[in-house]
Amino acid sequence: MMKLLRITLIFVALLCTAQTGFAAAPSTADSATPASASNASSISSAETVMQKFSGDDEVSPQRKITTARKHQILFLMGIGLLVLLLITGILGVSMVAFGKDVFLPHMIFAGLSLTLAIVHSATAIAWFWPW
Repeated sequence: MMKLLRITLIFVALLCTAQTGFAAAPSTADSATPASASNASSISSAETVMQKFSGDDEVSPQRKITTARKHQILFLMGIGLLVLLLITGILGVSMVAFGKDVFLPHMIFAGLSLTLAIVHSATAIAWFWPW
């Protein structure tokens, strides 16, 4: 959970620096302008944020999960996601094609599908982002 929080914070920090006009620093020191100086300061602040989160934390042996187990968990989440998407699709088709009144269950399953999709992708990024 902490790793996911760290990755989220890193993503937000990178997103903030990208929105503030993040650009490559000039190649020569003579061409530095106030705008490039502010870019350099935002680059250095982004680097300091990244360095704080780049350290490896020790995980207790009881909490350590093997890569095979991580793949198994993601696979089971993927199966659940496919089932929810299939149910959502079936309910949607039955509404449109057959005139059934299943809008509320369709929307509930759509929300569950979206939630599981977000959790599945966030978990995969948190566990396997450095590839």
